[in-house]
Amino acid sequence: MSLTRWLAVLTLAWSAFSSASESILERAPERTYDIVIESGYLNVGVYRDFPPYSYEKEGEAVGVDIDIGKRIAEGLGVEFRVHWITPDETLDDDLRNNVWKGHYLAKRRIADVMLRVPYDKQYAYMRDSTGEVINDQVVMFAPYQREQWQIAFDPDDIESVETIAVFQYHPIGVEIDTLPATYLTSTFAGQLRGNTHHFANMSQAFKAMDDDEVSAVMGMRAEIDHELGIHSGRGFEAAGNGFPGMGRQAWDVGMAVKHTHRQLGYAIEEIVDRMVREGEIEEIFDRHGLRYGMPAFYEEILGTEDGNSS
Repeated sequence: MSLTRWLAVLTLAWSAFSSASESILERAPERTYDIVIESGYLNVGVYRDFPPYSYEKEGEAVGVDIDIGKRIAEGLGVEFRVHWITPDETLDDDLRNNVWKGHYLAKRRIADVMLRVPYDKQYAYMRDSTGEVINDQVVMFAPYQREQWQIAFDPDDIESVETIAVFQYHPIGVEIDTLPATYLTSTFAGQLRGNTHHFANMSQAFKAMDDDEVSAVMGMRAEIDHELGIHSGRGFEAAGNGFPGMGRQAWDVGMAVKHTHRQLGYAIEEIVDRMVREGEIEEIFDRHGLRYGMPAFYEEILGTEDGNSS
C-alpha cells in the first residue's frame, strides 16, 4: 500500500473514531441503579437559590429538598451530592438539561434524580402538536408534598383578606414571571393590575412589605411560611382566602429520573414512600418552620387504610 493511500485510510479511520468519540462524549453518562451504588454517591438535582427548598447558606447546601435528598442517599447507602439546577424557560427544558440529555454546554453533568417536579399525569403524558409524548424520556414518580398558593398580609394595613378584591385598594407584591403575577394582573378584568408590584424574588417582595411599600405578598405556601419566619417580629399573617378563576390552586410535587433508570426510581420511591407514611417528610418541613401538605395520592390511600375514606 502506498504511503498516500495508507494516510488516506488512516485519516478516514481517525475521522470515524473522532465522530464516535464526540457522540459518546455528547451523551450523558448512563448512571443506572447498579452504577450509582457502585460509585458510592447520588447526584440529586435541586433548584439553585430557591429557599426554603434548596439554597446555600454560609457555603453549605440547605433547605427542605436538600434534607430529603440526603435522606434518600442515606437510604441507598451512598453519599449525597448536590446538582444545582438553574431554571431554563420551561420545565421541559429543565428535565432535558438535567435528567435525560444534559445541557449543550455540559452534557455529562446531569442529576441521577431531580426533585420538585410536578406529580401530574396530565403533564407527564402531555403531547405536542404531532401527537408525540413530550416527556417520554423521563419518569415522574414519588409525590412527597402538596404545594399551594398563599397570600401573606400586613394586618396594620389590611384588617383581613377574605377575597382578592381587596387589592383593588391595597398594593400586593409578587415574583415576576410567575402564575400569581399573571393571575393578579388579569383577574377581575385587570382591575388589580395597577396595585400589583413585581419583584425578583419572595425575599424582595417581603422586604417591600416590611418597608410598607406593599400591603401583602402572594407566592407558594412554603416560600410564604419561610419569609413569615424571617419577619416574625413584624406580625405579618397568612391569609385563608381562595383564588377564584385561577384553576389549579394546589398540586403534588414529586421527582423524576431518566426513563431508562426505572430501577433507581423504584429504589428511591420505596424510601420516599416510607418517609411520607411514617411522617419523616412532615418532620423535615416542621424543622424548617413550614406547614406540610400531604400529597393527594397519600391522603386517599392512608384515608382508606385508616377507614376514614368517604
